[in-house]
Amino acid sequence: MSPDPWIWIAALLTLCIFSFLYKDNPFYKFAEHLLVGVSVGYAITFYYHNALIPKVWKPLVIRGEYRVIFPFILGLLCFSIFWPKISWLIRYPLAFTMGTYCGMAVPRHFQARIFQQLQGTMITSLSLSNIIMVVGVIATLTYFFFSLEHKGVVGKVAKLGIWYIMLAFGAAFGYTVMARISLFIGRLQFLLHDWLGLIH
Repeated sequence: MSPDPWIWIAALLTLCIFSFLYKDNPFYKFAEHLLVGVSVGYAITFYYHNALIPKVWKPLVIRGEYRVIFPFILGLLCFSIFWPKISWLIRYPLAFTMGTYCGMAVPRHFQARIFQQLQGTMITSLSLSNIIMVVGVIATLTYFFFSLEHKGVVGKVAKLGIWYIMLAFGAAFGYTVMARISLFIGRLQFLLHDWLGLIH
């Protein structure tokens, strides 16, 4: 067994999390609350040293750059949610943030999810994988095309689109399960190797 106290702490907290597999219990709640508390404390410290000081305090107080007052005030208005009488002021930073994000995200999504997808479906070389991909794109788009009734040829193509959609969902779900199992195996290796020393 490891003599390192930090490994013991990590192992015991891991077991506390695993105890939820049996049922909800105080050990799991303790580990969960500790994780949230440490995460919030780390985030506050991180943003203080990497956002507030270099991007607000130094430009405003030391260099006299008063243009940072507007985003600083918007940031302060986020805390208005804690006072019911002025909680409506949070609408302004939320609206500004969402509007800015949408303005920046829409062109990127068009580029990544539409233009590059169209470019990817253009057959540059005649191969089975390219044909399967193009047929899948057309069939899936046909399924989501509701202006025509899904009967006859259109219905058959739409039904093929359903198969493609189910395959995509299955692959995504399988990838998610594999990622979670990989995390689980990593924690088991930590317990059996680093903590208990049973495997090498």
